[in-house]
Amino acid sequence: MSVAKARQIDPANGLPAVGPLKIGPLVVDPPILQAPMAGFTNYAYRQVVREYGGSGLQATEMVNARGFVWMDRHAAEHPDRLWGVRDEPRPLAVQIWDNDPETLAQVGARLATEYQVSVVDINFGCPVKQVTERAHSGSYLLRVPDRMGRIIERVVEACRPTPVTAKIRLGCTREQINANEIAQVVEAAGAAALTVHGRTACELFRGQADWDRISEIKSYLKQIPLIGNGDLDTAEKVVAAFSRYRVDGVMIARAALGRPWLFQQAAAALRGAPIPPDPSPVEQRDCMLRHFALVIERFGEEKGTLLMRKFACCYAQGRHGARHFRTHVGRVNTPAEFHRVVAEYFPMDP
Repeated sequence: MSVAKARQIDPANGLPAVGPLKIGPLVVDPPILQAPMAGFTNYAYRQVVREYGGSGLQATEMVNARGFVWMDRHAAEHPDRLWGVRDEPRPLAVQIWDNDPETLAQVGARLATEYQVSVVDINFGCPVKQVTERAHSGSYLLRVPDRMGRIIERVVEACRPTPVTAKIRLGCTREQINANEIAQVVEAAGAAALTVHGRTACELFRGQADWDRISEIKSYLKQIPLIGNGDLDTAEKVVAAFSRYRVDGVMIARAALGRPWLFQQAAAALRGAPIPPDPSPVEQRDCMLRHFALVIERFGEEKGTLLMRKFACCYAQGRHGARHFRTHVGRVNTPAEFHRVVAEYFPMDP
């Protein structure tokens, strides 16, 4: 199938004519979404992204629905992954995963009513073995579309009127690509939008995302929007995705972990405004320290320092001396040690 252009090009500026994205009653403007990423997109990260701006819809880490129910029954604190959600600015999506329709519906209903989230997203794309092989969830469910349909129908019913969305991959393997079929199941079951990562589960994050395959899926959807995800690491690539492919929105994931300003840059590019330059090294350092302070505020000095190690490695990506920085920051155990390593590798003066 040939890939048609996503939309008309505005002759005034040569950019794709991109409007807001509608997910049920929710208007997402700009149509640039922050992806849910396990272990990373917690409240601290979302707050840093929010301060830069540019993301029309942010998302939490994916929440284990079965674990949520267990905590609820045992009067335990709800998952750390829901830290900040109750009082956080909207719009905000929470992603959940499991393979049992009733469990997912129970948790989805709580998120919609008690937490009043903007969107409940169901994960059918996670490729890690702990989720797929051990729990028969995430991308494992791509091999049983009928079960996916039952899950979505039940969660939609439980969450109404809060919109429910689904995130998938192209298939389990290159030989088993079935995203076109899955897209029809997702829409027929009542989902309000579909996000597609342009790799199969077996590919994990290797190679390149197949945007031609993502674009092809649009022909199989009647009404709901299609959101493309994969390899969007510059503002120019975001504009190109709208120009070349049939998508209604885009989702930025790993590329923004160490560059939370990427959403701001992409939104400016879509408007035809000048793209803000990357922050200076000093500003990047200050951003990382702000992020660290938010993590410490929630988790305390010891746990917060350990959690910040991986974030710090993301901020260093592409910088001179990044390998040495990662080696040293990966060993810090206290805020003082963290600040010392950051001061050594990030300049204190412009």
